[in-house]
Amino acid sequence: MPLVTTTEMFKKAYAGGYAVGAFNVNNMEIVQGITEACQEQHAPVVLQVSKGARAYANHTYLVKMVEAAVQECPDIPIALHLDHGPDFETCKSCIDGGFTSVMIDCSSKPFDENVEITKKVVEYAHAHGVVVEAELGTLAGVEDDVQVSAEDSSYTHPEEVEEFVTRTGCDSLAIAIGTSHGAYKFTPEQCTRNEKGILVPPPLRFDVLEEVSKRLPGFPIVLHGSSSVPQNFVDIINAHGGKMPDAIGIPEEELRKAASMSVCKINIDSDIRLAITATIREYFDEHPDHFDPRQYLKPARQAVKDMVAHKLVNVLGCNGKA
Repeated sequence: MPLVTTTEMFKKAYAGGYAVGAFNVNNMEIVQGITEACQEQHAPVVLQVSKGARAYANHTYLVKMVEAAVQECPDIPIALHLDHGPDFETCKSCIDGGFTSVMIDCSSKPFDENVEITKKVVEYAHAHGVVVEAELGTLAGVEDDVQVSAEDSSYTHPEEVEEFVTRTGCDSLAIAIGTSHGAYKFTPEQCTRNEKGILVPPPLRFDVLEEVSKRLPGFPIVLHGSSSVPQNFVDIINAHGGKMPDAIGIPEEELRKAASMSVCKINIDSDIRLAITATIREYFDEHPDHFDPRQYLKPARQAVKDMVAHKLVNVLGCNGKA
């Protein structure tokens, strides 16, 4: 099947109590690892591209790699999505360039300005058969060009969501309920430690999610910054020359709960980076004489595939839903 929008994916996810995985892609191995896992698990998937990815890999290369994945994985629906589009011009470029979904992120701007810019993107996108994700509330953390301090972050205000969706016409809404971008989602001061001394992050604000769901029944909600930062990857990185103290993510059981509610799309990026980096660091230590990139990128690709398969089955619940 050709690239699709997220419309049908999200309808089925909302009704079925699961979420579709939205995985950031930057190179061939990442695209292959994600889509091979989804093909084997018969799961729908959103492949998303950030502004940083477009600057790194080039828009055309990324689109063509995703088109290759569509050809190689014909049994699953694949959407190509712009993650954190900073302005109308970037969204327009992606709409004109083959994307089936775009996100316009004006969450840091005043409410009316967010509405105005989002509405402009929606009107252009819908005229070209493309869907739009918008955002209310601001997530802390660092991801590519998105950098927000904990002090400047804010939870979504449920009383604003109906007006925002009505005025903009957006197709899905990213909200802030306590997730955060990057591998260092929380400071140690924000967390508690369990009996093993491991940091435990503050719980997600499910009360905010529930109130948003009441005000927008049937409307697809998106969670950004939802990597779980698996500690096995962090341990491997640190054991092989890395320095990632106190890296911590969102507990998978909380994400599964969100997926069973109105959250239809969960964004995962840092976990992919950690899987690749851990695998390559370990490989270099074990094979100091190797220099062929294919030698270390092959197991890195497999690590991405294994990690994504785990997410599809145990976190998102979207396996078998293609």
